Amino acid sequence: MSIKLLVGLGNPGDKYEATRHNAGFWWLDQLAASSNSKPALDTKFFGIAGKLNPTADIWLLKPTTFMNASGKAVAALANYYKILPEQILVIHDELDLPPDTVKLKKGGGHGGHNGLKDIAAALGTPDFWRLRLGIGHPGDRNEVINFVLKAPTKDEQTAINHSIDKSIEVVPQLLKGDFETAMLKLHTKK
Repeated sequence: MSIKLLVGLGNPGDKYEATRHNAGFWWLDQLAASSNSKPALDTKFFGIAGKLNPTADIWLLKPTTFMNASGKAVAALANYYKILPEQILVIHDELDLPPDTVKLKKGGGHGGHNGLKDIAAALGTPDFWRLRLGIGHPGDRNEVINFVLKAPTKDEQTAINHSIDKSIEVVPQLLKGDFETAMLKLHTKK
């Protein structure tokens, strides 16, 4: 089963644009730019949505609902176009991975990530694909909220950008449903 919906998670607005929590938005913006896709605000999907390209039935979505209510946007688009949870790839920031690390997995828990938690609740299942972009951890769980809502350091940003570049290279495999090859490419250190 191939991916039909790519969802980048983040928070809308200039205030959050450069924060670590918006790594999913950065990923989707880069994919859209490299494929000449022009996603636009679509109120019925509570986000910025559009096709990856005019000939494919593959959708891009950046929810404008704020992270904690991302499921509303994902469920709206998925239900409208009859996209199954296992055909959805959610791209998000991951505290448990260092910058310059990216991992692909299907299903699992939300690990305290409120965007994933809300999407699983809205879809009625956690069995969607996740592309986890490492942003690092502040070292103290009491600092997590402050950490994700701040901009990364210059070195961290460079590392995150590298992981975005590396993971966009496997989009063709994801769109074909060749998850094994995509994982091998992403998870193998060079």
